[in-house]
Amino acid sequence: MNNKKLKASLLSIALLGVGIGITSCGSGDNASTNENKPAKTLIGAGSSFDNPLFSKMFFEYHKNTNLQINYQSVGSGAGISQLTHKTIDFGASDAPMNEEQEKAAGAAILHIPITAGAVVLSYNLPEIKETLKFNPTIIAEIFLGKITKWNDPKITEINPGVALPNKSIVVAHRSDGSGTTSIFTTYVSKVNAEWNEKVGKGTSVNWPIGLGGKGNEGVSGLIKQTPGAIGYVELAYAIQNQMPYAQLQNKSGNFITPSIESVTAAANMEIPADSKISLTDTDAPDGYPIASFSWILIYKDQNYNKNSEAKAKQLLELINWMVHEGQQYSAALDYAPLSEAAVTRATEILKSATYNGKAILK
Repeated sequence: MNNKKLKASLLSIALLGVGIGITSCGSGDNASTNENKPAKTLIGAGSSFDNPLFSKMFFEYHKNTNLQINYQSVGSGAGISQLTHKTIDFGASDAPMNEEQEKAAGAAILHIPITAGAVVLSYNLPEIKETLKFNPTIIAEIFLGKITKWNDPKITEINPGVALPNKSIVVAHRSDGSGTTSIFTTYVSKVNAEWNEKVGKGTSVNWPIGLGGKGNEGVSGLIKQTPGAIGYVELAYAIQNQMPYAQLQNKSGNFITPSIESVTAAANMEIPADSKISLTDTDAPDGYPIASFSWILIYKDQNYNKNSEAKAKQLLELINWMVHEGQQYSAALDYAPLSEAAVTRATEILKSATYNGKAILK
């Protein structure tokens, strides 16, 4: 089996969830009392960016521990909201919580880096066999609605020899609150002043044009179903759906293919104590420009989330496993394993989690 088929096979297994991944959140053990007993189930929600990797990780962890982890791929914004309302044990987001969100949480939230990945520009042009190249201007002007045809001179100029069609461009974007949107719009805001002024960055923005889809799954579906479409999705979704994706010109002027190596290059930087850092528009000459860490979100003091002490320990042990042993599953699913520096920082943050002020992990 060649490498591409192996990755697709592994990702297909992961996306199935195998009965323990994607389920709707219910009260289950989470509506528990503070009885100090282990839980049978942990509940999480949030990032669809992370979903393929989480499905694989949770399947493997369940095999070893018999602990079921129900994760709902609802988007980062919804995950943050559910954590704030204490209906889940952990959230996942591709964008750090902002000041308003942290205030709404009512208590300190820890951000534990869990993986790094790429947001790619995927398109539906079956007549084009070459890999297209985009620069920052083209990306911004397509999503601003200023470039409307695939054979626009700005696109043809940097794709010499490619017979681009006189076909209308259909923009696809997220309709839900999304960390993937935050990654993409943060990048475009950095590289284009007009976008920064008119649209800006965030998990939700007022899109100038385009069709909205829910989750990376929804945007992938829109692109695949719509001739002439272009949209932004996490790399794993483009690969799983056999969708082409562009090389992007980075700050150094190099056209970079999204890959584990180019994301790792972008992530090779000092990580602050709270781990909240953007990897977009990297200075690394070989770094992919639309990359990001993704984070697991938990309350710093687990009693505030109404968990029992035993359940809090189970949650911390799960995340600690994901940060360490669980990283072995990243590369096969086209996520960049955490660097040594990121693992160290994530471990430090985990050890700061408490139950009634007492450290959970030693």
